[in-house]
Amino acid sequence: MDNIGIYVILGVIVIILIILISSIKIVPQAQVNVIERLGAYYATWSTGLHLKLPFLDKVRKKVSLKEHVIDFPPQPVITKDNVTMQIDTVVFFQVTDAKLYTYGVERPISAIENLTATTLRNIIGDLELDHTLTSRDVINTKITAILDEASDKWGIKVNRVELKNIIPPREIQDAMEKQMKAERERREAILQAEGRKRSEILVAEGEKQSQILRAEASKESEILRAEAEKQALILHADAVREQSIREADGQAQAIAMVQKATADSLKLLTAANPSEQVLALKSFEAFAKAADGKATKIIIPSEIQSLAGLAASLKEIVSEAPAAQDPDQ
Repeated sequence: MDNIGIYVILGVIVIILIILISSIKIVPQAQVNVIERLGAYYATWSTGLHLKLPFLDKVRKKVSLKEHVIDFPPQPVITKDNVTMQIDTVVFFQVTDAKLYTYGVERPISAIENLTATTLRNIIGDLELDHTLTSRDVINTKITAILDEASDKWGIKVNRVELKNIIPPREIQDAMEKQMKAERERREAILQAEGRKRSEILVAEGEKQSQILRAEASKESEILRAEAEKQALILHADAVREQSIREADGQAQAIAMVQKATADSLKLLTAANPSEQVLALKSFEAFAKAADGKATKIIIPSEIQSLAGLAASLKEIVSEAPAAQDPDQ
């Protein structure tokens, strides 16, 4: 009995230790545990070490606080112009209230999926096909706002909703491809026309600039030629003027020298005190030089008229002088 009692005591101790160990709960990072006591909500345990009461407390749900990404399968939607297409969405959400997330809705992911599908059908139903294909940002914003507002009572924060794929019917895809091809061909033709137009404009602009440059060059050449001719005429006029001035200066100097020589000769004659015969002879020489010209009329001064007698007297003196010398020989 003693051994059995010991075994029983050891078994009870082991059971108690197991119960105590199982009552210790460690909540990891980015996770919370929703605790129920006797079937009712008791508390929400955050990250750290916690101790629950055995058989009374129960972990109702472990909730991750990380952002969840759910890729929903394609949903059939009909546009305003009655085109049926398939659209699949990606929803990014995060749990903000673990209690509401646990007790607010039975299946939160399914609820979000259905709410996304219905909201997407409502939004696409107001848009035409072309607008739907080009308004992804608008659709994403509207779906996000509607889902975020509807999921607040579930303890869920919808951060973002993205349209992953928009798949129109095959015939619509073929028509869109043909339209796209025609649009590309049209743009190519427009670009080629614009290129040719631009090329012709550039050629015309180049020719225009070339003509302007040639005209300006010709103008500059004419101006330079005129300036050169003007400078040449100015230099020639300056040279002629300088020559005239030099000739005038030379003539003035010559006249001054002649007058000075005449004055000097008169001074010398005055200083020599010439006789009347010498003066008369000089006057005769001057008259002879004047008579050598081509003048048809010569006015003889009265003083020179007496030179004839003087000349006769000189002739007699000259002729008598040799006759007087002969007897001495």
